Amino acid sequence: MGWAGVFERILGDDLSIEIRAFDGSRAGTAGADVCVEVRSPLALSHLAAAPGELGLARAYVSGALEVHGDMYTALAAFPTVTLNDIPPELRRELAFKLAGYRFWWPVRVPEVEHRSSRGWRHSKRRDSQSISYHYDVSNRFYEYVLGPSMAYTCAVYPEQDATLEQAQFTKHDLVARKLDLKKGQRLLDVGCGWGGMVMHAAEHYGVRALGVTLSRQQAQWAQKAIAERGLADLAEVRHMDYRDVRESGFDAVSSIGLTEHIGVKQLPHYFSFLQDKLVAGGRMLNHCITRPHGHQKAKPGKFIGRYVFPDGELEPVGTLVSAMNDHGFEVRHEENLREHYALTLRDWCRNLERNWKAAVAEAGLARARVWRLYMAACRLGFERNNVQLHQVLGVKLDGVDARMPLRPAF
Repeated sequence: MGWAGVFERILGDDLSIEIRAFDGSRAGTAGADVCVEVRSPLALSHLAAAPGELGLARAYVSGALEVHGDMYTALAAFPTVTLNDIPPELRRELAFKLAGYRFWWPVRVPEVEHRSSRGWRHSKRRDSQSISYHYDVSNRFYEYVLGPSMAYTCAVYPEQDATLEQAQFTKHDLVARKLDLKKGQRLLDVGCGWGGMVMHAAEHYGVRALGVTLSRQQAQWAQKAIAERGLADLAEVRHMDYRDVRESGFDAVSSIGLTEHIGVKQLPHYFSFLQDKLVAGGRMLNHCITRPHGHQKAKPGKFIGRYVFPDGELEPVGTLVSAMNDHGFEVRHEENLREHYALTLRDWCRNLERNWKAAVAEAGLARARVWRLYMAACRLGFERNNVQLHQVLGVKLDGVDARMPLRPAF
């Protein structure tokens, strides 16, 4: 049997994609729109050395495995991959073939894979290292992927055919309306990214907004954008840990895409700290990716943990609501936007493909391949309800007064 046949037996029968291998063998569905090319025995070596998604990811990132056609379509055709389910005779066959090519152990790990950060998990030092690994790739690379809005969080699509920029504007405006922002108020945006929410609040609501991020490159880009848009009298972005913010008396706090980096053990301090920053009657909007239920581990899969979000953790929305409720907030509204995140990722994938050559030139082929793989996989995850995106609105009570209308306008 050729290498294509071995790969097909590992992935499963009745694949809707074509498989081609370096030895000329073919398997799967001939003439399919998507073709997976096994370019070297190293592809199988990676899968043997790291069973499952990590091995496949290493094979693809290193170039030993190629996907011709749409990555999302290819991933949708793959079943869950694990060597534990491979019959013993196939494992022996794989080992024999690899031994013949002298490609079994060890297998070189792609250089872009994250090595363990130093320090205690979710300490300030380690969080800074983890954030820098993902977000300090290149501002220009992110411009190619995210588009003009430079918003790296779930957008909100007012209609199915809305553009990404319209959807990101709608997301920022939805957050502003949930927080009931008004001219002259003060907003703290933690994990502010490239400053999208900060600038939206300042420009469209006349709010004095402070954003903080652990990414130096994000802060530099945001500070420049704020100056160019003439918002320096209202908006500010600092390169700092949210835990180091000294100011208080804010009317509102927004956290859009930060909680995934906090860690479940840090949630009590996180919500208590942000509650303490608010005036009585102030509101907090927490927007983050969550698990669909509490039976899954908080830590992500090995590919996401090694190549995308080191030390990231996802909790079910019930854990977040309980933590907010137990640490100073009355929860007043919650909604799941997972379908919107699938659409957002669809549009980011399109941007990356449209700007592929420039993105590779800017960040390198291996890094670009990581982004192509992870964004397509995440799109599939939101569509299949493997992950969700929740917005939770809480209020710091003024005595017993929530200062909320009988029915919310948003």
